Amino acid sequence: MIDLRLVRTDFDGVRAALLRRGIDLTELEQVAELDERHRTLTGQRDAVRHQVKELSQQVGRHKRDGRHDEADQAAAESRRLGEQEKALAAEADGLAAEIHDLLLRIPNLPSPDVPDGADDSDNPVLRVENFDPDAYGEHQRVPHWEFAVEAGWLDMERATKLSGSMFAMLRGPGASLARAMVQFGLDRNADLYEEIRPPTLVHSHVMVSTGQLPKFADDAYLMERDDLWAIPTAEVPLTSLASGEILNEADLPMRMMAHTACYRREAGAAGRDTRGLLRVHEFDKVEILAYATPEQAPAIHAEILERAEAAVAELGLAHRIVDICAGDLGQAHHRSWDVEVYAPGADQWLEVSSVSWYSDYQARRANLRYRPAEEKGTRILHTLNGSALAVPRVWAAVVETHRQPDGSVAVPAGLRPYLGRDVL
Repeated sequence: MIDLRLVRTDFDGVRAALLRRGIDLTELEQVAELDERHRTLTGQRDAVRHQVKELSQQVGRHKRDGRHDEADQAAAESRRLGEQEKALAAEADGLAAEIHDLLLRIPNLPSPDVPDGADDSDNPVLRVENFDPDAYGEHQRVPHWEFAVEAGWLDMERATKLSGSMFAMLRGPGASLARAMVQFGLDRNADLYEEIRPPTLVHSHVMVSTGQLPKFADDAYLMERDDLWAIPTAEVPLTSLASGEILNEADLPMRMMAHTACYRREAGAAGRDTRGLLRVHEFDKVEILAYATPEQAPAIHAEILERAEAAVAELGLAHRIVDICAGDLGQAHHRSWDVEVYAPGADQWLEVSSVSWYSDYQARRANLRYRPAEEKGTRILHTLNGSALAVPRVWAAVVETHRQPDGSVAVPAGLRPYLGRDVL
């Protein structure tokens, strides 16, 4: 969440930053109003508390001096003021909870480097690599949901029978290809990123920490019986890994990666392309994530982008880097770049990695802190992450891009060691 102290000290600056997102500022204005009332109440509470303390001391002095009537009067006044203090404290606590709830719903402040814009149509394309629309043959212009189903690699019909629409099942060489992609994504980042296999069901406060809750509850799967949520990405458990701990600056940046299944209800997918693997409820993904100091964060952001882009380049995919504008930023994002690959059969650019810097927004929610080497006290971390390899859309782009005239698929060189074959 954004820093409440920043709202107090630079309300106009916070307001101007959020205006770039094109959002309703009612909640921000409510926070400022409630915070002023809260500070007034806490001041009144503290003043009454001070009076109660003084009266308690008077009671003791009067009793020592044998002035019992005056002691009783002071004790009665202390009890009256004590009830007043409790009422003020309860009201202040209620306001604090209301402020906290509002702050959870207010998005992060965009970086000054984020381009202006209202929606995804305003996102600048920074560069395009390995793309020539005229270089694709007719055999590559067949969508994967046609030829991969016919080949028996993708079984949407039985997946729907088992779990409903927008679930997919990979079979035979198709399943082997997905497994190879996961190992490829892990191995190429193992030089710096510690592999972790976190739980895929988490408590509500863990979802709150990354910004999935409360605003995007409809997009997540909830196991109501146990009050556990299925993670939409490994970002969720990895972000909270050190929650409540204090890390040493010398241990930063702290880099982690995880392969997990991911679950998304895609509640807003009505009318969007849901054919094949373009948009599914369950999928495998390798995520890379880092804790960093504010000073380290820009370099780590660039590092994650470089790794995400290099992975799709190694798989021989046309790709582009998109700079996400202020109006299209995610709730928790401070700055984001998307890596998109071109799928010639679907004839679409598919987002396969959102490389994101959250500043201290997630860390403030998750209570992630570090101890600077030469300072007293602690500071709040910055969090960053990106998909090292998200299987479904990369799988789709690989089989469409590398499809041969005879219907086979040439395996990219980077995946051959994992598959033990050159052709599917």
